[in-house]
Amino acid sequence: MSGVFLKVFASCLFVVAASAQALAQGAAPRTAYPDVADSCPGLISMRRPAIIPVALAADQARITYAGHSTFLLESPQLVRVATDYNDWVRPQILPDIVTMNHAHSSHYTDRPDPGIKHVLRGWAADEKPARIDLQFKDVRVRNVPTNIRTFGGDTERHGNSIFIYEMANMCIAHLGHLHHTLTPQQLAEVGKVDVVMVPVDGGATLDLEGMFDVLRALKAPLMIPMHYFSSFTLDRFLQRARQEWDVETADIPSTLISKTTLPAKPKVLVLPGR
Repeated sequence: MSGVFLKVFASCLFVVAASAQALAQGAAPRTAYPDVADSCPGLISMRRPAIIPVALAADQARITYAGHSTFLLESPQLVRVATDYNDWVRPQILPDIVTMNHAHSSHYTDRPDPGIKHVLRGWAADEKPARIDLQFKDVRVRNVPTNIRTFGGDTERHGNSIFIYEMANMCIAHLGHLHHTLTPQQLAEVGKVDVVMVPVDGGATLDLEGMFDVLRALKAPLMIPMHYFSSFTLDRFLQRARQEWDVETADIPSTLISKTTLPAKPKVLVLPGR
């Protein structure tokens, strides 16, 4: 067998073993490295059981990290939104709204659960910009299109969207698979954000210095890392982040936020997962 085949096969075995170990320990299983999904088409992700809904105050939102670039956002009226919804990493419960980006199969799916009310794709046909502005109960979802690199090194125009979720009097932004810094026009379209979910791998997406330029421009009080694959990659980002901002690591993958409890000065909050 070729070296490439052996490497892919070993990666698949690692993912399966990690999921099996999680099951044996009573933990919620998920793929350890979701981008391996692109190389393991036979791997089927396992779904967690539904959780019991917990009411939120009128000014609160809950953010739960499912893994990779997928978060579950919950509004005061318990509208549930899943970011970068895909076939490999999904939240514990069925969302009402899902948003997706086109860079890799670990960021979108062509087979969304039929029970989802609104499936929002952050790209359109013929490389035209997707234009999304959805109001559902107490949640508004809108987007700002950006470009992505193809596997061949070319540019796919408007293949990614920065999604902005407005709920509980806050704006929560998810940068998706961002590959470039933002123009003044794009920054103006994004507007003022309270929370930003930022890919910090420093290679598959934008390089670290470029991503820090984006974060400085957005000026969000709370920044949540995602898309970091390993503790080494995350630590590299955090070491750089500590030069400018406070850094906190949560014990659980879920946090409650409100306008009144946002940090007074910018902070990076790490939620467990990868």
